[in-house]
Amino acid sequence: MVTAVPFKEPPPPMKPLLPIARALTLAVFAASAAPAQAADPGESGQRLPRFVSLRATQVNLRSGPGVRYPIEWVYLQRDLPVEVIQEFDHWRKIRDWEGTEGWVHRSMLSGNRAIRIVGTAAPLRAQPQAESPVVAQLEGGVVGRLVACPENSTFCRVEAGGYSGWLPRAAFWGAYRGETVK
Repeated sequence: MVTAVPFKEPPPPMKPLLPIARALTLAVFAASAAPAQAADPGESGQRLPRFVSLRATQVNLRSGPGVRYPIEWVYLQRDLPVEVIQEFDHWRKIRDWEGTEGWVHRSMLSGNRAIRIVGTAAPLRAQPQAESPVVAQLEGGVVGRLVACPENSTFCRVEAGGYSGWLPRAAFWGAYRGETVK
């Protein structure tokens, strides 16, 4: 015996829903592309993203958050500035000044702030003014300590190579535009 099943009309075309789907997709992408300075708390309760520095002279950058993930890169200099962009358990996803991203264990990071000179050279000045005398000329790639960035200032106080002075924010990587560092 054969049982007859009533025929159902196919669902209406999805074409009218496409604009809604596109709008939702754009909203998701816009939310994920939020500015780097939006301070969302990570798992540790500290804001994300944030700048820190490498604690050890040898730090393994892994492809994922755990020792089972392969080492993609090895940093061989202590105190390099890096940006923490994500957290998972005891692991931190970092980004360096070249945009390289990967995971390191939190024990390899320090809360001390550091800078790296971008470009070919940067004049370290005695005062936070463009006309101030030059204390030292810092070559590109030099790493130093970030001491302070006053509120509403385009200059930050740094120490590098035995010298102390003021650098314009555009001369280094390691602080956000408009960030106050005390």
